[in-house]
Amino acid sequence: MTLAGYLRQRSLAALVTFLGVSILIFGIARLIPGDPARIALGPTATAEQVRDLQITLGLDLPLPVQYLRYIGGVLRGDLGPSLYTNHAVALDLAETFPATFELVLVSALLMIGLGIPLGIIAARGRDGRLDNTLRLTALLGVVTPSFVWAVVFMLVFSATLGWLPIIGRISPELGPPRSLTGLYLVDSLLTADLPRFTDALAHITLPAIALALAGIGQAARLTRANMVETYARPYIEAARAYGLSEWRIATRFALRPALSPVLTVLGLDIAAKLGSAFLVESVFNWPGMARYGVQTILHKDLNGIVGTVLVIAAFFLLVNGVIDFLVALLDPRIRFGSSRR
Repeated sequence: MTLAGYLRQRSLAALVTFLGVSILIFGIARLIPGDPARIALGPTATAEQVRDLQITLGLDLPLPVQYLRYIGGVLRGDLGPSLYTNHAVALDLAETFPATFELVLVSALLMIGLGIPLGIIAARGRDGRLDNTLRLTALLGVVTPSFVWAVVFMLVFSATLGWLPIIGRISPELGPPRSLTGLYLVDSLLTADLPRFTDALAHITLPAIALALAGIGQAARLTRANMVETYARPYIEAARAYGLSEWRIATRFALRPALSPVLTVLGLDIAAKLGSAFLVESVFNWPGMARYGVQTILHKDLNGIVGTVLVIAAFFLLVNGVIDFLVALLDPRIRFGSSRR
């Protein structure tokens, strides 16, 4: 398969999936009990005021017509007004998405940067004391919910030791760096603002670690299991016979075939964290999109609910596509630029 054909096929599949998600969430959002117009106006609003708001929002129209009007707005970048904030949903998401994305990005770097090397170390010393310790630690990280780690970190590293802050993205006295991307770490680096960079890094450390621990444990366990299986292959013994070092054998010959399933699972985990980060965001008062999405559900903000889910779905499909492409590059059976495999 050619590279252009592969990308075209993946893009078409992503588009169909995105449209399916939009139809599903649009219908489900309207099944939530309660009248969104009544909830937005409060119990003192008159029936006429509620009716006027329903007409303004198009809630009096048939459901298929509502969906077509909404998806037409999405194509123009208009996600509708939010009944929760009284702002445009697109504006709300533009303000909250960078915070959640930065949190997920740092946690993803931790998952990849720590989980895979720990798996390599465990596989090299399999069934030894270090391997057993790492396996037990990884299992503890996987089975313990992220919000439990968040509370533990808050009590230990902030309340008891006073090492790290626990509220918000940056100290109020400093304020956010000059906005270029909305990512405080990136913006402070681009503007060479070291005080704000160190402060933002201190604020994101605990929530990012809490969010990443399950992924770190999963990556370590999968890397170890797949590398142990790869170590049993004949070409590993041949590499040892040639006198290659164990570290070179591990990183060059054993890691690559073991990496494909690890990247696949990690990609799904990283993509899912954009929506599942709300518990960590709530504990650390992180002003992110995941927490905003929960509030839109509580207030039955239809446009906010659908808009948040569509952004999460688009992010999930994008990350999944990138991971599939990387796995294809790692798999020697797949060759781009030729019609044959």
